This record gives sequence, structure tokens and C-alpha cells, in this order.
Amino acid sequence: MPTTFSPICIATIAELRSYLAAARNEGRTVGFVPTMGALHEGHLSLIRKARAENDCVVVSIFINPMQFAPNEDIQKYPRDLNRDLQACSNVNTDVVFAPSLEEMYPAPLDTKVKAGKLAKTLCGVSRPTHFDGVVTVLVKLFSIVGECSTYLGRKDFQQLVIARRLVDDLSLPVRIVGCPIVRETDGLAMSSRNVYLDAAERSQAPMLHQALETGISCMRAGEKDPAAVRAVMRETIMKAPSAEIDYAEVVSAVDLSIPKPLNGEIRLLVAVRFGETRLIDNAGYVIPDRP
Repeated sequence: MPTTFSPICIATIAELRSYLAAARNEGRTVGFVPTMGALHEGHLSLIRKARAENDCVVVSIFINPMQFAPNEDIQKYPRDLNRDLQACSNVNTDVVFAPSLEEMYPAPLDTKVKAGKLAKTLCGVSRPTHFDGVVTVLVKLFSIVGECSTYLGRKDFQQLVIARRLVDDLSLPVRIVGCPIVRETDGLAMSSRNVYLDAAERSQAPMLHQALETGISCMRAGEKDPAAVRAVMRETIMKAPSAEIDYAEVVSAVDLSIPKPLNGEIRLLVAVRFGETRLIDNAGYVIPDRP
């Protein structure tokens, strides 16, 4: 019979630090999965990966207000801590760190972290303050958790690239592990925001994944002009009547620049609104060297 865990729920920074100090004194390695809750199979895949590679697994659940703009959906963001705790138990999590807003931000921050040029493109265009909030809370969480391997999904690919750069730039004792996107059977990337879609929007949302596949097929056929790949992705997305495109882009997977001509490891990324719901998705392709 597999061993099952009943996770300890910790709400204070001091208690989590004390717990992890004791674990490290026993020689245990730490795997960390930062989340905003509303856990789904995508999150659980990260926790399973952390479980497989570490002695102690910590999941944080904190809805970070700093990464929401005033017009965004923080108030309606789904919250169900009991459900999330049960999900964490099902995948053998040791600790759930669920701090209050006051615990994480006891006073207005005077010191904040600012994301650099990697945050100025893609989602950073329509959400210009988002990644500053992301990197600030990541630095706080990394400071609290300490030396660890941190597991992030590739669905938020720009965030993954920024997190890796953050760790390198600030010499943080953190290993960033990027993990595969988990999809519904029709190709839609799993997201906490999928619950906002009405029936018609949900039926159209898999068009994002189809657009990425169309772009990859275009490159596989030899296309190296980023504008041409963007055009076929946009054309596919616009087959969905409710879709409003934020961006459909093709970039270097390393630094999010746009190679001209396309070469090396490429990432295709899309962001689309269906009504009030903004969804993102992406896929990778390596352009083979050809004489």
C-alpha cells in the first residue's frame, strides 16, 4: 500500500522556517510548489514531481494582490482551502503554507523587486505591473522557504523564464524546474480561470492549442519568417467567434526575443480573451539545423 500524507497546514513564516530548519538538520531536501490555490491537475503534477525528487514537499497557497491590476479578478479568484488541502493530501504533500495577507505583507512594502526587460513583452504589454508583483512575492517566498528545488509549470512560460533569470541575477539558492503543461482531453491547458468560461466560450477555448499546433506545422514545413507563423496562428484563433486576441507570438525559448529568421529552440505563445476571461497557452519547437 502506498504511504499517504496528511499535510501540516502552516500559516506563519516563523513556523515554516522552523519546520524546514529541522528537516534540513535531518538531511532532508526540500521541494517547493508556489501556487495561488484553486488547485487542479496541472498543480498536482508539479507536486508529484516535487515528491518524486525530494524528501520534503512544501506547497504555498497565497493569492498575491501585487500581481493583480485594479481592474483584474482578484476578488472573484476561486478560493477553497479545504478542497486544496485534500488535493495536497492526495499527492502526499508534507506542508501547506497558507499565510494570511497580513502575514505576508504586514505593512505596505517600501522595498519591492522590479522585473526587467523579459517582463516588457507578451503578457507584460497588457499587464505592465504583473511581473513586478510576481518577482516580489517569489523573492519573499524563496527567502522564507530557503534552499530548495521549485517546480513551475510551462503554461506560464514567460513567468518561468523570468523566475529563472531572477534566481540567476540574485544568486538565490533555488533550482527552478520547468514542468510540462497538463491539458484537458480536448487540448485546453488546465487553468484555475477555466471555471470562468461559459459553455460557448469553453467550447471555443481549445482553439488556442489548435493555433499552436498550426504554427508548429508551419515551421515543420520549413517556414522561418516569424510574421508568417504569427499570421497562421491568428487566423486559426479567429475561427472562434468569441476570441479577442491579446497576442500570438513566436519567440526564442531562451530570452523571449524574436529571431529573424527563426532558429534554434522556439516557443509559440498565445493570449486570448473569451468574454471577461483571459487565457494563455504555449508550445515549443526546435527548428532543426539544415544545410
